[in-house]
Amino acid sequence: MEKFELHILGCGSALPTTRHFATSQVVNLREKLFMIDCGEGAQMQLRKSRLKFSRLNHVFISHLHGDHCFGLLGLISTLGLLGRTADLHIHSPHGLEELFGPMLAFFCKNLTYKVFFHEFDTKEPLLIYDDRSVSVTTIPLRHRVPCCGFLFEEKPRPNHIIREMIDFYQVPVYELNRIKNGADFVNPEGEVIPNERLTRPSEPVRKYAYCSDTSFYQKIVEQIKGVDLLFHEATFAQTEKARAKETYHSTAAQAGEIAKAAEVKQLVIGHFSARYENESVLLAETTAVFPNTILAKENLCINVGGEE
Repeated sequence: MEKFELHILGCGSALPTTRHFATSQVVNLREKLFMIDCGEGAQMQLRKSRLKFSRLNHVFISHLHGDHCFGLLGLISTLGLLGRTADLHIHSPHGLEELFGPMLAFFCKNLTYKVFFHEFDTKEPLLIYDDRSVSVTTIPLRHRVPCCGFLFEEKPRPNHIIREMIDFYQVPVYELNRIKNGADFVNPEGEVIPNERLTRPSEPVRKYAYCSDTSFYQKIVEQIKGVDLLFHEATFAQTEKARAKETYHSTAAQAGEIAKAAEVKQLVIGHFSARYENESVLLAETTAVFPNTILAKENLCINVGGEE
């Protein structure tokens, strides 16, 4: 099975602590790196996770709060110092280019590469990235400012060739790509050999959904139904439910309710409030609702669709 990993670079909320970095993650899909949010310290955490800067070409920013984008300028500068030549694409809600343009012009005016901003509307789900390996769709969330999560959906892979059957039916090499993609084989005598006799299905596609920051928002359930892995913010415990509602954040139990309703396979919670020196209370409240939950922590690597 090809690589589909989630690397947690930071899982804290707005107030810095000695325990957690600000929010940032990297999805490694078939050795392509995609960054989700870029809080302070993201580039240092990227190094600690032993991820190659050169394989990062797309950054997805969920919303324009500092704890999700203050690390971006430093990352862009560092990539320039490393002599990068490949374009960098930054996907975000409207307004980021206007904010960062003057800073880039002042601090990063001699970059060796180009930075492109791709801004999107946050009201409806939108396909914002698509290649041969993955599609990325926005997940509209409910926060104090326009905000979206992201759904990473792996593309189907071709069927697996059954080598013994290919040899038995003497299938020419030039036919293999067609057969991998579902075609039957017609031999020189005109006999049709069904595709299912020559191949076995590839593994099911895997999906990862990122949902931070948001208040309890059941509208997202249908879009994230059945994903292999869901990251959902769990900023507060139930004792702070009123505070969560006031600040448009979620409690740990509410994160569990979303995961349960969406029938996801695994939940990881993060974006922890600085008030909790030990997040075990948050984990306990979530697992009471949705048992297959783990806590985010810096430099944790999770196999999407597999074991931690």
